[in-house]
Parts: sequence; structure tokens; C-alpha cells
Amino acid sequence: MTLTCKIQHPPQKSGFQFQFCFFKDGRVLGKGWNSSPEFQIATIWRENSGSYWCGAKTVPSIETWSRRIQIQVQRVPVSNVSLETQPPGGLVMEGEKLVLVCLVAGGTGDITFFWYKGALGLNLETKTQRSLTAKFEIPTVRESDAEQYYCAADNGYGPSLSGLVSITVRIPVSRPVLTLRAPGAEAVVVDVVELHCEAQRGSPPILYQFYHEDVTLGNSLAPSGGGVSFNFSLTAEYSGNYYCEANNGLGAQRSELVSLNITVPTRDRKELLTSGVIEVLLGILGPGTMALLFCCWLKRKIGRRAARDPPRSPPSPVPQQSTYLNSPDREQQHPVYENVNVVRGDEVYSLVYHMQQELQPAAVGPPRTQIEDKVYWGIFPYFFPIWLCI
Repeated sequence: MTLTCKIQHPPQKSGFQFQFCFFKDGRVLGKGWNSSPEFQIATIWRENSGSYWCGAKTVPSIETWSRRIQIQVQRVPVSNVSLETQPPGGLVMEGEKLVLVCLVAGGTGDITFFWYKGALGLNLETKTQRSLTAKFEIPTVRESDAEQYYCAADNGYGPSLSGLVSITVRIPVSRPVLTLRAPGAEAVVVDVVELHCEAQRGSPPILYQFYHEDVTLGNSLAPSGGGVSFNFSLTAEYSGNYYCEANNGLGAQRSELVSLNITVPTRDRKELLTSGVIEVLLGILGPGTMALLFCCWLKRKIGRRAARDPPRSPPSPVPQQSTYLNSPDREQQHPVYENVNVVRGDEVYSLVYHMQQELQPAAVGPPRTQIEDKVYWGIFPYFFPIWLCI
């Protein structure tokens, strides 16, 4: 604002120099009397309202005064109030600093800023300053700071409110706790065991993974936080150390090791021992046992056939004349040999008789076949109990 002091009827005589002075509400403005007929106020505020006038004088001193004028300064109401966050987006890690910035697009004079938390409007801070921007800081964000916020600005025409801004506090997962739940006091083979993993703190969603001796058993997602469980049936190889891991994208945390000792029932042990012994015996004695059974079966078959068929009388040997050179006694009987082959089915029996004249033919017992001899002596070196069959 510029104030100008003018003289409407200056003196006709030359050589007069005028000096000017400006006043507000009885107070001298600026440096007092000087040769400039103008006085400037760079920025006018509401408090600049008042009664203004000026004076002029010559040398020698002849003073004259202007009439007084009343100046009323009107403020521009604040408008378009908004709330911004640093970091932007309203997403902040626990322990970091959060800055709430309240801005106005227009408005003059001193502006009072207010910051509120929650829909009920808990007042956090109030600041008055001649600025279109004001900041409120939360040095260390906690989980309880996750809420909706808004701000207001007022320069005398009533408060103007911003919109709601949601603040999300991201919390890294704490170290999870692994709990093993079995049906009884001891974990027994075939039992169904439950592994429960839970992190007490951490922003959802949380991904849990289960491990047995550093081998992944499975994983499960908790969309709303909390814990998860993993069930499986026990076998002997599941003895050992277990742990779980929790991760929500802000860093993974691992639980402590939990040991599991699996008890094998006594009955199962006996069955395992018995089956192991049987397998060993079958592996060692199997071939010999089969040979022994075959030998006994063959002997029985031969015995039944011999009992079913009456013994055959060997054919009478046909006397044959033998001519010997230089033989002193032509009438002397010489041994006669004859082979008789009897064929029945696919079996061949060979009988050999040695006849002498002076001896009566003796009764011939049931002959042993060549097949029996081959079986007995062929199998005997393989497995020593064959003699029992003979």
C-alpha cells in the first residue's frame, strides 16, 4: 500500500523546499520528516487498519496538515485446506518419523492451524503463524499411531477443514514361537502331530514356513495375522529338530528349535525284528530249501510208482555159447551178461545182471534209477541237509 501526500495550492514564490511526514493513529510512520511525498507499506495486514494522515512544511517552518482518512484492511479467508504426509502415502514403518503437513491454497493474515486424530477429533497440536503451510511431527511412530488424521486452518473467518488421511504403521514380525502338539505324552509312530507357529507382533499378511532339519515341510499364509498350524503323520524318520519362520515383507524371523523324539511301540519292534530275521533266513536258506523240497517230492513220486507197479521179473538170460581158443574145457559155463531196458513214459530203467552157473539167481530188489543218483549227488554239494531226504 502506498500513501501519497499532495499540496493542492503550493506557494507562488520559488525556492521553497517541502518536507513530508506520515502518521497512523498518532504515531509517526517510517523515519519521520523527509523530502519524499510517498510512504510505502510492503505487505499490509489486518492490523494495518487505522486512521492515516500526513503533514507538509517549508523552511522557514510553515506547516500544513492533511485530513485524516480511515483505512480498513480486509483479510482473504483461507481456502482449499489439505493434509499431506511425509513419507508420502501414509505408509510408515514403526520407529520412523511421521510429518503431517497442513496447507492452504489461499488466505491472508495470521492463520491458526489445528491437527486432529481420529473421527472424534482429538486435538494434537495448534500453531499460529503468518504462513500458508504448517507442519506437525511425530518423532517416533508407534503402533497406536495408526489412525485417521485431518487438519484445519482459520484466519478469523472460521476454520476450514481438510479431508481424512489414513496412516498405516507397518510393524516387522517378532520372533515366532513354535509349539508342538501331540495326542499323548509321547509322540508315537502313526500319531498325527500339529506344529503351531505364531508371531505375537507383525503387520499382516504373514507367511509362515515350517522346517524339519532345514528341509521345508510346508507353508501357510495368515492374511489377518495371528498363527497357523501344520499337521502331519509321524514316521520314524521324523525324529529331529523343527523350527518355523515368519515373514511379512519387512524381514524374516526364525523360531527356536524344538526337538521331537518318536517312540516306536514294543509290538512294532518285535514285528520288525521278526520280519528282518525271516528275510535274512529266506535270503540264505531259500535256494537250499527249494532244492530239499524238490528232492523229497521226487523221492515220493518214485516210491508211489514203484508201489503201484508190480516188480518185473528179469528175463531169463539166454545161454550163449562162447568159443575160446585153447580152452581145455568146452563144457565149462562162462559168465553171461545181458542188458534189459525198460521204458515207461519218459523214464528209462537199465538193469545189469551177472549170472554164474554155480550160483542160484538171487532176488533182485527194486533198482535205483540213474535219475535218482544224479539228483542225490548233484544236489548234495549245494546244501548239506539233502541227506535227510535220502
